[in-house]
Amino acid sequence: MKKAIFIDKDGTLISDVPYNVDPDKIVLTDGAVEGLRLLQRKGYALIVISNQAGVAHGYFAEEDLEPVIFRLHHLLGSAGITLNGFYYCPHHPMGKLSQYTVSCNCRKPAPGMILKAAADMNISLQASWMIGDILHDVEAGNRAGCQSVLINNGNETVWEMNEYSRPAYIAKDLLEAARLIINHSTANYSTWNSYISH
Repeated sequence: MKKAIFIDKDGTLISDVPYNVDPDKIVLTDGAVEGLRLLQRKGYALIVISNQAGVAHGYFAEEDLEPVIFRLHHLLGSAGITLNGFYYCPHHPMGKLSQYTVSCNCRKPAPGMILKAAADMNISLQASWMIGDILHDVEAGNRAGCQSVLINNGNETVWEMNEYSRPAYIAKDLLEAARLIINHSTANYSTWNSYISH
């Protein structure tokens, strides 16, 4: 079975521009290229896991995401990085379009997108990680059976904790997250417990 890194898109892999589907506004975050290169060299598949509630709210159509996905493949491919998958949830329980206004099992913090990717690509969840910039990303990864890293870049503002929302590590960006994952067995980095004790 494969091992994978599941990556949140907005605020983690790319700069967060709310409800953006303009490929020209897509910019990779600092440390993304270096971090993903390290993880790819260690044999991890790289898979985007993204809530796209803009579809349910009527801000854009599902097909408008295709140029976004193409742009991400191009940006990463130009840096020698293969994006192995892109999974998104178009739903929101408070959406405006009835066909998307549902309580689903794919919208993070639910683990559905990760579970589907694992089934589609023969991925061992126990050997895999979820990286995201809010605790809903962490919770989705933990509920799926992965370990998780929180990118603490200021995007998490609520900090509502439950039994599934504690990351194994925190990091400032994808490069630090990659180093934490690679050195997991012997790393001397700040864990979540040491972080919250300060």
